[in-house]
Amino acid sequence: MKIGVILSGCGVYDGSEIHEAVFTLLSIAERNAEAVCYAPNADQHHVVNHLTGDEMPEKRNVLTESARIARGEIKDIAQFDADNLDALVIPGGFGAAKNLTKWAFKGPEGEIEPDVKSAIAAMVLKNKPVAGLCMGPTVIAKALEGTGIKSTLTVGSTEAPSPYEIAAISEGMEKTGASAVMKTIHELAIDKENKIITAPCYMMEAGIVEVRNNIKMAIDALVDMVK
Repeated sequence: MKIGVILSGCGVYDGSEIHEAVFTLLSIAERNAEAVCYAPNADQHHVVNHLTGDEMPEKRNVLTESARIARGEIKDIAQFDADNLDALVIPGGFGAAKNLTKWAFKGPEGEIEPDVKSAIAAMVLKNKPVAGLCMGPTVIAKALEGTGIKSTLTVGSTEAPSPYEIAAISEGMEKTGASAVMKTIHELAIDKENKIITAPCYMMEAGIVEVRNNIKMAIDALVDMVK
């Protein structure tokens, strides 16, 4: 079984959330499946000093930075072929909202990187399972915008502590045509009709063990959908 993983850089504030990306790869391996990593071959929106939170005066490439997580085993998203994969995962991090889409700057009106849109839409249209973690569901929402597919997605719950505006992000996903539901760090949203699984992860106030467990739940559900 081959499961695609779309990365968006290396580091929570300007790329993929590293814990989420590594836990995704670990959970895939634990199910005896093969992870195939992809990322856009493009400049990051910006580079953030993760010690201070300040923007740095330099450029970095999304594919090159994502290769740090993938240990060099990664492909340009332009080479994505849904026929060669059984499922797909989009981990979170600000890179999902800065490099895969422009949600961080324009909300649901922000554009999505065309090859990312094509990859996700192709998987859903071929009825192959897709999972979105943390901010990953917003990327799925943008990918399916205008397709006529009404997905059910979650980025978390307003009933539990979160460092982010769960209500506003959920409303934004609804503007794209998706249906947003509330789920905690201990839950998943499973859209059985469209084979889409979403998990809140670090969108909620959560420790590393809770995030690991949430991701394992999501990957287990994804693999079970394939089987």
